[in-house]
Amino acid sequence: MTGDVEISASDGVQVLRLTRPAKKNALTSAMYGDLCDAFDRGDNDPAIAVHLITGSAGVFTAGNDLGDFLATAQGTGDLGANVRRFVYLLPMIRKPLIAAVDGVAIGVGTTMLFHCDLVYATPSSTFATPFLSLGLVPEAGSSVLMPRRMGYARAFEMLALGETLSAEQAVQAGFVNKIVSFDRLEETALTSAQRLASMPPEALAVTRSLMRGNPVEILQQTDKEVRAFRERLSSPEALEAFTAFLEKRSPNFRKPV
Repeated sequence: MTGDVEISASDGVQVLRLTRPAKKNALTSAMYGDLCDAFDRGDNDPAIAVHLITGSAGVFTAGNDLGDFLATAQGTGDLGANVRRFVYLLPMIRKPLIAAVDGVAIGVGTTMLFHCDLVYATPSSTFATPFLSLGLVPEAGSSVLMPRRMGYARAFEMLALGETLSAEQAVQAGFVNKIVSFDRLEETALTSAQRLASMPPEALAVTRSLMRGNPVEILQQTDKEVRAFRERLSSPEALEAFTAFLEKRSPNFRKPV
C-alpha cells in the first residue's frame, strides 16, 4: 500500500479513500495499483458486498498525476500497467460500486463514475474531462458511456470543449443520483451501501449483471482508447500541454513542432 489510499471494511462495505490532499488526490500509478488490488480482494471476499470510493480534504480526485503524464510524454517515464489494469477492471467489477464525491472530480475522477452503480455528490462538487486540452483522448470507456448516458451533444461539450458540470448539472445529465450536504455525504453513501449489503447476494449480482449487460463492448472500446491515449501521450501536442500547465502559461498548439 502507498499510504495514499486508505482501505477499510465494515458491515459488508469496503471503503476506498483517496488520501493525497497535497496533490488534490491526483492518482499515481501506485495508487491505481492499490485500488485494483482492493477491488479484486473485495470481489473475491464473501464478507464484502459493496465497494465505496471517496476522496478527502474537500477533493474527490484531480485525475491522473500530471507529473507522471509529463514524464511519459518526455520519454522518461511510463504510466505503466496499473493504469491500464484500472480502466480494464472498472467494467468487470462484480459487486456494486458507490462513489461519494466532494469537490473536484477531474478526468478519470469523472469517467470512473460512469462505472458506478450509485453516485452521491455535495453541492460544491464539479465534474470535468479536459482530455482534449491536454492533447489527449477519452479513457475508461467514456467515449461510449458518456454519450450513452448523457446524450451525444452534452457528452461532446464535456469531452471536446472541456466544459465543467456542476453537481446539479451532473444530476440532470444522469450520472449523479443525488446531491447531499457535506456533513451527510458519507452517511448517505454508507446507508445505501449497507442496504445493498443486506440484500440476497446472488439475486443482487444477477440483477446488476442483467442491468449492466455484457461488458465486451466497453472493453473493446477501452482497447481503442488505450491505443489512442498512448499514442497521444507521446505526441508534441501533449508535451506542449503538460509543459505549459507546469509553467503556468497558455499552450500554443499552432507553433512549429
